[in-house]
Order: sequence, then C-alpha cells, then structure tokens
Amino acid sequence: MTLRFGNAITFGAAAALLWLSGCQPSGPAAQKADADRLVAVRTVAVTESEIQPTTTQPASVHAYYRSEIRAKVSGFVSELKADIGDVVQAGQVLAQIDVPEMDKQRQIIQARIARLKAEEKRAAAGVDLADAQVRSSQARLAEAESEMSRVDASLAAAQSEFDRTSDLVERGSLQDRMLDESRKKRDSERAAKQAVASAIDSAKANVAVTEAQKAAAQADLEAAQAETMIAERELEELQVMIDYATVRAPLAGIVSQRNVEPGDLVGSGGDQASAKPLFVVSQVDKVRVRIPVPETDAAHLNPGDEVTLTFPTFAGEPPITAAVTRRSGSLDPSTRTMIVEIELENAEGKLLPGMFGRASIKLGTKVAANLLPSRAIRFSEEGTAHVYVLGQDDTVTVAAIETGLDDGKSIQVRSGLLPGQRVIDAHLKRFTDGQKVSVLGN
Repeated sequence: MTLRFGNAITFGAAAALLWLSGCQPSGPAAQKADADRLVAVRTVAVTESEIQPTTTQPASVHAYYRSEIRAKVSGFVSELKADIGDVVQAGQVLAQIDVPEMDKQRQIIQARIARLKAEEKRAAAGVDLADAQVRSSQARLAEAESEMSRVDASLAAAQSEFDRTSDLVERGSLQDRMLDESRKKRDSERAAKQAVASAIDSAKANVAVTEAQKAAAQADLEAAQAETMIAERELEELQVMIDYATVRAPLAGIVSQRNVEPGDLVGSGGDQASAKPLFVVSQVDKVRVRIPVPETDAAHLNPGDEVTLTFPTFAGEPPITAAVTRRSGSLDPSTRTMIVEIELENAEGKLLPGMFGRASIKLGTKVAANLLPSRAIRFSEEGTAHVYVLGQDDTVTVAAIETGLDDGKSIQVRSGLLPGQRVIDAHLKRFTDGQKVSVLGN
C-alpha cells in the first residue's frame, strides 16, 4: 500500500520522515527551519482539446404499451382464460363475466321489437287500403268527369234543336207544342248536367278524404317504424354492454398481472381509477428506455443523439448502442429533469420492464475545452472547485474555477484558467497564496 505525498512516497519512507521529525529539536529554531524548507511538487498544465459532451444518467426499461384492463359491467367472473405470463393476441378472450340481468333485458327488448314489427305490418296494410280507396275515389271522379262531357254534348244538341224548333215555330212551319217538347228536352239536359257537376264535386271531396286517410296511414307506418328503430338501437346498446362481459386483450403482449379469481364480483361502480385492474397486458417485443436528463443537459439533447446503455444484469456483455427516439420537450417541475425515450427491439424478451441501468448520451458534436486531470482539482465542503496555480517564480496562487464535463479522468475547466497555465498535481498538502514550492521534473 502506498501513500501519495508529492511524487508518491512509500508508506515506509513516510514513517521514517515522521520518526525523524519527532527526533528534531522543537522550538523557534525548528519552526524557522520548517519555514525555510520548500515542499516538492509536480505540476500539470491546462490543455486545450476537443471533447465529446456527454451526460450519464440512470435509465429504466418500460413496456412499449401497458394496458390496465377493468370491468365495464357488473357481474360475477364465470371463467378465466388467461394467466400471468401468457402471451395473448389483440382481441383474445381473457375472462368471462356472467350478466343474467342483461340477458333478460335483451329478451324483453327482442319481444318488444317483434310486437312493433307487427304494428308496422298493420300500419303498412292500412296504407295499402288507403291507397286503394284513393284510387277508387279517383276512378269515380274520372267517371263523373267523363259523364260531364257526355252531358255537355247532349245539352249542346238539345239547345241546338230548341233553337231550330223555335225558328221554325216563329215562321209557322211547326206548331207551338213542338217548341214545348224541345224546351223540356233542353231543360232536362241542363238538370242532368247539374247532377253530374254535383257528382264531380262529391268525387273530388271523396278523393281529398281518401288522400288524407292515406297520409294518416303513412304517418302511422312511419311512427311504427320509428318505434321499431328506437327499440333496435336500445337492443344494440344493450348488446354492446353484454359484449363488455367478455373481457378481451386490447393489444398483443404478455399478461403481466392478474388480480381476479373465478367467482369474484366485479363491476363498473366505485372508483375504477384506484381499484386494481383485472389484468395488465404489456407489449414487450419492443420496449421504451426512459432517461431523466437534468436541466443543464436537456437543452443540448436532440432526437438521434447516440446513447450507450449498460445494465448490471448483463455486466459481462457489451453495452447496447442506440439513438434517442424522442424527448418530452419540457421539464418536470418537481425534479427539473426532461424525460428522454429510446425504443429498443426486444423480440427475445431479454429486457424486462422495471430493469434499471445507466445511459451515456452524446450531446451534439465535439467542442473545444480546457482540461485538467481530475486529481489536480480540489473541492471544498460546499462543492466549489479550486486549484493551486504556479507563477514564474514557483509561487502558489489559490484560484477558484468553474468545472464542466467530467469523464472520470479529466475535468473541463469552464473559467478561471487559461490553456498552458501550470497547476500543482495531486498532493496531500494544502497550500496558501504566496507560498513558494519546489517543482520536481515531470
């Protein structure tokens, strides 16, 4: 075992020095001799180099999709068809819930639909009857109008005969009684015309009545059809609820949880959000790796940046190299971190949801930076960093610096030093401003 002091002094040498110091005389003379003795140090220079900015953060594996399945209807679980670890396909039946009340409601609605269908048939028959009556009344109207044409012709002939007879009577060619006969015939035709006109008016009124009856019958039919449609929609709605009694997988994956047993009473009442789901199905043939990136690095991260993932479970295997798939684009106010996601193919099921690992993300392109070995930088209890800078006369200056990227070997110096400046390398002793030291050859 060695103890570092200047240029690596062995433990035995250090013990010897302590023994010798113990044998030296004490007092003012000894103190003056210690002050005159210079501490031997080695130095390192600030170098300027291109570095790849990276951030290393914890990572966790999540299912690509995770679905919590709850009951939509109330009833008793009559059958389980899936268990933990089963691989299921989308739409596959997981469980069956017994809902006898809904089955009875379905039978009642089906009976009502049958009755409404009969009402439809009766209303349709009424429409057909009304239509026949309309056609009959229209036929009688047409017959009356046809009779009117005949009567008009007869009246015209009678009027013509009356005019001719009247002219002959005035000339004395015919007796007056011939004119009376002609007049009676004309008046008879006029009366016949009036009778036919009345018949036409009656036929028209009858047509209007039958057409109104037909319209009423048609309205009754439409009302019956509407009632049937309402009942059919109610049946469809009930059927949808009954279908919910068959619990199905919403996606292809693996059953990662089962929180129900045969005979359990499940239902849609209560706080479903806080209740345990019947099943949890997770898609794991592809997984998401989520990484919380601190605020200081989040602004420099973009989709496509290279990521190196390591998992303690696979310590002996090479790391996984991937690219950032997406980022949330906002910081979590409670942690001041931004979630970054990486999608990984997982056909063999090697990565399990819940696994933890570490992710090293390359942030953009390489940048120029001032670097110092991490051993040459000191940190106070408050976390502030400082170095011991050497001037031309080997005089120490304590300089506060701002650090940046740290890869475990070198640390970026953001401010406080310039390229080429010399600082004291790793040393067990603390130094003060103005203190002179002896620089060993590097």
